[in-house]
Amino acid sequence: MKREGDGATPSGVWPLRRVLYRPDRVLRPRTALPVHAISEQDGWCDDPLSRDYNRQVGLPYRFSHERLWREDHLYDLVLVMGHNDDPAVRGRGSAVFIHLRATDDGPTQGCISFAKPDLLHLLSRVDQRTTVVI
Repeated sequence: MKREGDGATPSGVWPLRRVLYRPDRVLRPRTALPVHAISEQDGWCDDPLSRDYNRQVGLPYRFSHERLWREDHLYDLVLVMGHNDDPAVRGRGSAVFIHLRATDDGPTQGCISFAKPDLLHLLSRVDQRTTVVI
């Protein structure tokens, strides 16, 4: 049972929703999934008390959230999985993404990470019928 902040990757079968990318750092990826550029005003709500829990939000935002526009490169390219989003159950985990791997190859906080060439290759082969099995 996934819980907010537990650092675990949730087991299950998850659909793919859309791709987010940072246009000042990467080109728009080629994929059959919906693609959206992020900006400095984009975040992701991780506060179970918010009605926007586990959703993309505009910043500034009064509840707890992650900034999508980061100094590191992890969220330069993000594949949004359909974990806990239909509907979102408060406290069952938010912002479980497939994103770029850290340069130190360290663990994620529950997400899945790939090297940039591998994630771009993956994106070129998936569509809205694709699922991720964990």
